[in-house]
Amino acid sequence: MTGRVWVRLDNASNIFLAARTDADPKVFRLSAEVDHEVDPQLLQEALDATYDRYPLYHAVLRRGVFWYYLQDSDLRPLVSAEVQHTCAPIYQADRRTLLFRVLHHRRRINLEVFHALSDGTGALWFLSDLVTAYLGLRYPEVARALGASPAAGADPAGADPPGAARPGTEPVGMAPAGQLQEAPVHELTADSFAHYFRRRRQGRAHDTGAARPPRKRVHRVRGTRTPDHRTRAVELTLPARDVLSLARAEGVSLTMYLTALFFESVRRSSGGLGRNRTLAVSVPVNLRQFFPSTSARNFFAAVRVEHTYGEGEDDVGSVARQLEGQFRPKATPEALERKLRRFIRFERTPLLRVVPRPLKDLILGLVNRVNNRGLTVAISNMGRVSLPEPVDSHVGRMLLHVSAARPQFCAVSHAGLLTISFSSPFTETGHIREFARHLTGRGIAVSVAAARVTEEELRLVETGVEAEVEP
Repeated sequence: MTGRVWVRLDNASNIFLAARTDADPKVFRLSAEVDHEVDPQLLQEALDATYDRYPLYHAVLRRGVFWYYLQDSDLRPLVSAEVQHTCAPIYQADRRTLLFRVLHHRRRINLEVFHALSDGTGALWFLSDLVTAYLGLRYPEVARALGASPAAGADPAGADPPGAARPGTEPVGMAPAGQLQEAPVHELTADSFAHYFRRRRQGRAHDTGAARPPRKRVHRVRGTRTPDHRTRAVELTLPARDVLSLARAEGVSLTMYLTALFFESVRRSSGGLGRNRTLAVSVPVNLRQFFPSTSARNFFAAVRVEHTYGEGEDDVGSVARQLEGQFRPKATPEALERKLRRFIRFERTPLLRVVPRPLKDLILGLVNRVNNRGLTVAISNMGRVSLPEPVDSHVGRMLLHVSAARPQFCAVSHAGLLTISFSSPFTETGHIREFARHLTGRGIAVSVAAARVTEEELRLVETGVEAEVEP
């Protein structure tokens, strides 16, 4: 252990550790589909090269008396075929292992990450560089062209109106990706939360202490838990331009349009909201768009918006505009900074700092459960992802899955296709059916693929039946 680099976890990562459960191990998956069956040997060579440029991804998680910390390791990752369900647990407290894995299945390259290590932006950088390196090995013309490849990354400009605060998952890439670096920049020690929010800065907004309106009781989705806690994942693929046109016709961002449609789908599939007619959602915002950072560690904030049915116009367009009106002022640099400074002050109070780590986990876990009671669903829109040419032309759909404590969807656009991945701890998919019906009713072609999770569905897999079902 002597000489190893180590760093305390940032504030977001501590929450992930305290909040993880068997049903929600706080793992997310980013995937890229290439135009051929993946070659495992070439993928391993590409992983070896990419891994050396990401010191952060060398880290293992260690437990101290008062905190968790990331520590550098000499472990090397190995590519493997996909044999587990999506977003299977990664972190194991009693084992010293890397906090990510690289999998392949047919034409798909998957990167799964424990969220305490990195957010979606950092993972997108890693996956983009991995896919770029792999395709450079697979196609000589790609390797020749990469010498002058331009920067690439997530480009939400085609997804939300100009000037809109752009949500991310936690994720999500606003900075260059897919560009091979001469020297590592994604260091283990860089903590952007500490850099921007732990010390007072001149010219920035301070907490005014303004009173917040009381929250309403929100509708919470109930359902039948999957038998072995695996995530129920359903993928919808549709033309990105067509869905974007629906959002623009309502004068809202794609993110808020999809959120309003998600609310409506939950309302319709529930058979009536009962007394709790308020639906609330958590929307992650990538902080790098306001506070420049090349750190691949977590650097995002969540914004909460809600709608109460029966108190005004409840059609999808009206709900989307109301949500947009709530989201924009909460997603300004000043509002986000005030929120994060409050949270970090709480985390670093002298009393909490001397509390032993297991008790901290209990406290943060309780805070998370209280917060969860005020949420119905969660979303994450990564926007449009681009890669350097000619890599981009060899990649089709890109996808994001997350383990989920509640119904959630993640959206990614690439190659003209918008992929919306729904995940849930429940077997029921009624809200997804309603979501797809709305889009097909507007003339949009939607294809659906769903992983099997119930015992009956899994028996079909064992008998050789194709492992995709309609929701």
